[in-house]
Amino acid sequence: MVGCESISQSCLDAASYYLSYRPRSELELKLRLRKRGFDDSSIEGVLLRLKERGLVDDLAFARFWKENRESFSPRSRAMLHRELRQKGVAPYIIAEVAQEIDEEASAYRAAEKRAKKLASSDGDSFCRQLVAFLRRRGFNYEVTRHTVSQLWQERGG
Repeated sequence: MVGCESISQSCLDAASYYLSYRPRSELELKLRLRKRGFDDSSIEGVLLRLKERGLVDDLAFARFWKENRESFSPRSRAMLHRELRQKGVAPYIIAEVAQEIDEEASAYRAAEKRAKKLASSDGDSFCRQLVAFLRRRGFNYEVTRHTVSQLWQERGG
C-alpha cells in the first residue's frame, strides 16, 4: 500500500511541477503524466485533487491562453479556437472565450507591430506582406483588408 501512495505522490509532484510553468488544460496534463509513465488511475486521482484545489480548470486555462495571445501575439477567433481545441478544451468553453475577441482590434494590434518593420517598404510590398502576415494568424479577408488599408492610410500612403 505504501507503494501506491508514493506513486500517487510522485504523480502529484510531476503534475505540480508541470503546472508551475504556466496553466495547463486537463488534456495537456493528462498526456504529460501518461508520457511520464503514470497509470490512468493515478492520473485520474491526481486530476481530481488538482481540480478540487482549482489548479486545473479548463475555463481558466482558456481565458489565460486568450489573454496571453491578445497581449503578445494576437490571433483571430478561428485560430484561437483551433489552438484550444488542440489542447483538449471543450467546445462550449472555447465558444465562450472566443466570443470575447474583437477581431478588428486584434488584427490591428498584430499588424501595427509588423507595419513598423515594413516602414521602408513600398506600397505593394507593404500591403502584400501585411496581408500574408494577418492571414497566417487566421484573420479573414474583410478584417485583413480593412486593417491593412487603415495602417497604410496612417502611414500616409
